[in-house]
Amino acid sequence: MPLTNPIEWTTAFLAATVALWFVGRSLPWATLQPRGGPSLPLAPALLAYVQRPGWLASTGLLLLRLSIGLLMIHHGQEKLADPQGFASTYVASLHLPFPLFFAYAAGFSELIGSWLVILGLLTPLGALALSSTMAVAAVQHILTGGFNIYVLELVLLYLGGSLAILLNGPGRFSFDAGMAPLLLGQRNGSATEAPSSLRAMAIPVEKG
Repeated sequence: MPLTNPIEWTTAFLAATVALWFVGRSLPWATLQPRGGPSLPLAPALLAYVQRPGWLASTGLLLLRLSIGLLMIHHGQEKLADPQGFASTYVASLHLPFPLFFAYAAGFSELIGSWLVILGLLTPLGALALSSTMAVAAVQHILTGGFNIYVLELVLLYLGGSLAILLNGPGRFSFDAGMAPLLLGQRNGSATEAPSSLRAMAIPVEKG
């Protein structure tokens, strides 16, 4: 698959991500309370997770997401191009049952997880998928080649980057950050709420 296609798609998705982030930022969201129900106890924590404060931190997370995601895509494509070969060469050395199944699982985890990380869409799931496959790859390298830094360094870099994204969130330049207020909260002043000047109030009436 030519490298031009992923780059063009990524550029388009990044433009949409930035636009969505600015739309979500411009809306005055109130305390995270769903319509017609009690406030969600985890909503503030979830919003803080997907919308890390600061431009520099969000830019750093964006660069990390792009680096990990774009570099991991071709690993998934290679596995899916020859799943039987990957199963015989790598999965079989782990002595796992159904090696072909795990070969497909690893390939789809890396391919789909990479796109989720790049877009910042369901980022924890994507980062968890990449972290899981890299953790298994690290174990496989250790079992077959020992603690050889020249064999492990690339796997550990991918693993560390995926874990960093998983623990820190996608940053503000992501679909998650733009959609979180829509999914978790409501705007100040619900449309069904009457203005304060028109609210009913008790008026004392004297008898007689």
